[in-house]
Amino acid sequence: MLLWCALAIWFMPPPWVWLRALLAILFAAFGVWALWAARTPRRVAAFVAVFGVVALVWSLIRPTHEREWRTDVAVMPTVVVDGDRLRFHHVRDFRYRTQHDFAPRYKEREVRLSQLIGADLFISYWTPGPIGHTFLSFEFADADPISISIEARPESHEGYAPVASLFKQFELIYVVGEERDLVGVRTNHRLEDVYMYRIAMTPQTARELLAVYVERINELAERAEFYHLLSNNCTLNIIRYAARIGAPVRFNVRHYLNGLIDGYLYQAGRLDSTLPFDELRRRAHINEPAQAADGRGDFPQLIRAHLPPRRNDRSASGRP
Repeated sequence: MLLWCALAIWFMPPPWVWLRALLAILFAAFGVWALWAARTPRRVAAFVAVFGVVALVWSLIRPTHEREWRTDVAVMPTVVVDGDRLRFHHVRDFRYRTQHDFAPRYKEREVRLSQLIGADLFISYWTPGPIGHTFLSFEFADADPISISIEARPESHEGYAPVASLFKQFELIYVVGEERDLVGVRTNHRLEDVYMYRIAMTPQTARELLAVYVERINELAERAEFYHLLSNNCTLNIIRYAARIGAPVRFNVRHYLNGLIDGYLYQAGRLDSTLPFDELRRRAHINEPAQAADGRGDFPQLIRAHLPPRRNDRSASGRP
């Protein structure tokens, strides 16, 4: 309670850093004094009362779309559903010269659900280890894929910070974009290690999954939500949506250590099992073909050229 409350005070909205720091230190000192150094029922009750005030103020902090957003997350996408047709508005297709030097560009994309043939998982590592960023691309028989990346939404003066994300510092956004943007910026400009896997699922299951994404994209456009590292992040939402369309999902620590999620999916039979996992992972590393395809219109085809063919898995009732 003491640690959470001190951090909550530090991350609260007042813009004066000195004031937030002073209040957090005073609260922590008061808590140590009241709970350990001079503990009496009255002093413990005083601590609980102060904690209650902080918790009340905390509960009144609400997410909003009205901030000065960082350019790469400034525009919320929406989707219009017209029978079999999905019309995506504000599809990101930035043109990058460097990681921080780019030309913002958004466009509209219309695709047909009946032409959706599967989904692909990307894992991007900004540093070696068990943590990464995961996102999906939906592949169509008659159109380029559409990527959807669930991300924190920093303001123009902010960068992503994991601890801060636990304390209502970032709103949530589903970035919809072209692969040459969402994948290419990571492989070619941020120089992250990116791995791509074809998920074994039927086209019908992929359509159900995309329908859930579309629903959530439109919900977020109407009502802002906070990103949260442990409850509302990129990988947990993918797992949550898989369960929503009928996948049997049990808790696994790799839902949180998401840099290991490919091993989890391989063991579950949701990746190509005709190859040993180490060989599959070697082929899944797409940095070299992505860098060779930088800026090209056939970027999606080139980064898939060396991957095993898609397996439309009908086991477990066709669920992922």
